[in-house]
Amino acid sequence: MALYDQNALVGKRILVTGGGTGLGKGVAGFLAQHGANVHLWGRRQEVLDQAAREINERCGSERAFTQSVDIRKADLVDAAVAEIWSQHGPLTGLVNNAAANFIAPTKDVSPRAFEAITSTVMNGAFFTTHACGKRWIEQGLKGSIVSTLVTWVWTGSAFVVPSAMSKAAVNAMTMSLAVEWAKYGIRINAVAPGPFPTEYAWQMLAPTDDVKIGATQADEVPMGRYGEIRELANLMILLLSDHCDYITGETICIDGGHHLAAPSTFAGLNKLSDEAWRKIRETSQAATAASKAQRSV
Repeated sequence: MALYDQNALVGKRILVTGGGTGLGKGVAGFLAQHGANVHLWGRRQEVLDQAAREINERCGSERAFTQSVDIRKADLVDAAVAEIWSQHGPLTGLVNNAAANFIAPTKDVSPRAFEAITSTVMNGAFFTTHACGKRWIEQGLKGSIVSTLVTWVWTGSAFVVPSAMSKAAVNAMTMSLAVEWAKYGIRINAVAPGPFPTEYAWQMLAPTDDVKIGATQADEVPMGRYGEIRELANLMILLLSDHCDYITGETICIDGGHHLAAPSTFAGLNKLSDEAWRKIRETSQAATAASKAQRSV
């Protein structure tokens, strides 16, 4: 049984970064099924087009549109948002979902690897938020922004330090802009999902059998299971709709009680040997190389 009316988001135009795969693609599909037009951003046009085809076939009409955008570059972000405004009309919502992450001892993280994560998560979220927000303010339009974070924004997490730092920065942006932009009718919130398995994320965060500890394990969740994308999407639909206009500046946890009952971080990986970390690094590098090869096709 559907939680929301299928027309709950009719008239909404929502940008989803990282919308071609994983949680972004899954959530975008649910938004479209509830009436929204969704704009999917990522760096692999072929992947984005396939996601849009699947969404449009499921909806029976053209509700998903794509742009290949590198959100790490402010000028490209602004130009792509301007194109949406020009060709489709103003956005009503933004989901900052694009992310990059991997597990590693922090002593082994190179400056290049650090920048790859922070530029996507922190810079990318700011650039997209700024590009949408300034247009809403200039035109006197309301808007809703939802960022996908993690519970590490409250606790930090060993072995994913660049991601923890970046997500914490987006959490700070959420609280800060909620106060600054409330007078314009712009709401800024975030969600902090627990374990929601997606293929590439799990390749990076649980690349070998040695990683059976912490944030990716369902048996440490009080509810004893992983989250389902429809549950995350239901929360997003609420925050992007017109039915909770008094909620802003909040990061809402959706993790089955995980962070309250067990370490929802990777602290347990302190137990791993150097050999285990070598295997993890090799597996993660192979997954990254395969992803880059797809982008170059």
